[in-house]
Amino acid sequence: MPEHISARPEDLPDLLEGLIQYDIRSEDSQYHPVFAAAALAFGFVYIHPFEDGNGRIHRFLIHHVLAYRGYTPREIIFPISNAILDDLLRYRTTLESVSKPLLPFIDWTPTEKGNIEVRNDTADFYRYFDATRHAEFLFGCLERTISDDLPKELRFLEARDQFHKRATQIIDMPEKTIDLLFHFLRQGNGRLSRRAVDKELGKLKAEEISAFEEIYEEVTDIP
Repeated sequence: MPEHISARPEDLPDLLEGLIQYDIRSEDSQYHPVFAAAALAFGFVYIHPFEDGNGRIHRFLIHHVLAYRGYTPREIIFPISNAILDDLLRYRTTLESVSKPLLPFIDWTPTEKGNIEVRNDTADFYRYFDATRHAEFLFGCLERTISDDLPKELRFLEARDQFHKRATQIIDMPEKTIDLLFHFLRQGNGRLSRRAVDKELGKLKAEEISAFEEIYEEVTDIP
């Protein structure tokens, strides 16, 4: 049994044009950006116009609306996708709050290719839906992003920059090599594995390895 049935192919042009018009009107009326992002992005994923990539475009639309309308700081992309992917159960129940109750009202039949064919008019199911839970879910993701994910990301970037600066004072290395070194140290909780040293960083001396491990420990202990 399908968990979600998307819009019929013949309804896609009109439904997608409806999303575009909603985007324009909600911006002109200065509708709250989070409400607009929730309705637009989840409206898109319910329509589900493509065979693949709908979820990625759905998450892009959230980022795009919040950035374009000035809700998120300029030149900063909130890692909202991380918050969504870390709370997939609530994300799923939010999606099902609309898609699941609709299933009994959709007349469908399975096809030979393992897909389904919708036999009744369902366009209005995707055109009008209550996005209250979706906006609440998005506000929760934003709260977690601002209070938890974003500070962690900023601390990581600060540690990375400090590591790059101090590492080049020991050995003049290409940026790519320093990134690789930092990655291996992160994987090993501040220690370089024997495999990393032998296969990727074989030219490093023992004292250089110790120095890099010491630098990593110092820069990642940023308050």
